[in-house]
Amino acid sequence: MDTTQLLKGVLDVAVLAVIREEDGYGYDIVRRLRAAGLEDVGDASVYGTLRRLYASGALSTYVVPSEGGPHRKYYGINPQGRDMLAQQTISWNAFAHTLGALINATPANGEES
Repeated sequence: MDTTQLLKGVLDVAVLAVIREEDGYGYDIVRRLRAAGLEDVGDASVYGTLRRLYASGALSTYVVPSEGGPHRKYYGINPQGRDMLAQQTISWNAFAHTLGALINATPANGEES
């Protein structure tokens, strides 16, 4: 199954969940998403999601100087972002439950799938 379209729909909640655990800079967040099993997530998609979540007020940022390269912008979840994550978690769980019930249903009339 091509997960590209699925990722678009859940990237906000995935990014918020990763940042809930620990603040991070862009590529660090990409790396953590991939390590969690979202191997197909694109760098540009995550960076765009971070900018959008920041613009919506769900994330705060701060800059950390780097000795070996450019400064890094770190993203952290704030109370509005925690509320957003809680709401999206409820929505996701309800959706996943409904879809799971649908695709795992026993076919009617003895038909095989």
